[in-house]
Amino acid sequence: MGTPRSSREDQTQEVIDRLHDEYPDTTISLNFSNRLELLIAVILSAQCTDERVNGETEHLFEKYESAADYAAADQEELAEDLNSITYYNNKAGYIRNACRTIVEDHDGEVPDTMAELTDLQGVGRKTANVVLQHGHEVVEGIVVDTHVQRLTRRLGITEAERPEAIEQDLMPVVPESEWQDFTHLLISHGRATCTARNPDCADCVLEDICPSSKVDGDVDLASGEAW
Repeated sequence: MGTPRSSREDQTQEVIDRLHDEYPDTTISLNFSNRLELLIAVILSAQCTDERVNGETEHLFEKYESAADYAAADQEELAEDLNSITYYNNKAGYIRNACRTIVEDHDGEVPDTMAELTDLQGVGRKTANVVLQHGHEVVEGIVVDTHVQRLTRRLGITEAERPEAIEQDLMPVVPESEWQDFTHLLISHGRATCTARNPDCADCVLEDICPSSKVDGDVDLASGEAW
């Protein structure tokens, strides 16, 4: 006799099923053509919209074609190339240093393990998970971005607050076969309906199973608790 499903597992599965119906073709929205471009794009996407990143990388990827190109780049020139991106000075430094490590320790190729990726400057578990999933087809965890943080708490799937704690809390209740799609589903829903401010609860496909719904009363959307 198998282990009984928890209510949190049931809630999570229902969310996944409904969002698959709502967003059947959802996928990563960053533009890239190889693993290095993916890594650079994800580093740039921290606290910045994918749309803005895509606008910048369209020109960036023509100028810098290899890890060696970024590693050898002048810091000020690279920062200027990124000046429409949030925290462009810091990100220019992260990219140069990460690419130096790639050149010196990985023969210029983006590594394919969590440990090696997170050893690169500016790369945490979120970035590493994206690169593994979409660059190496390795699904080792769940990407937790701001949309996943917000929606999983609103939906009552987790009470954890920090991204790494949320990821560890989600992995037992999200089927492993859904780890990659789960993030894209929540990102799509977070952009379209469950926005950070003024979520459209009345037109939400999850309204009747969401403990944070504002349709029938005032609820604290961050915690799901009544005001």
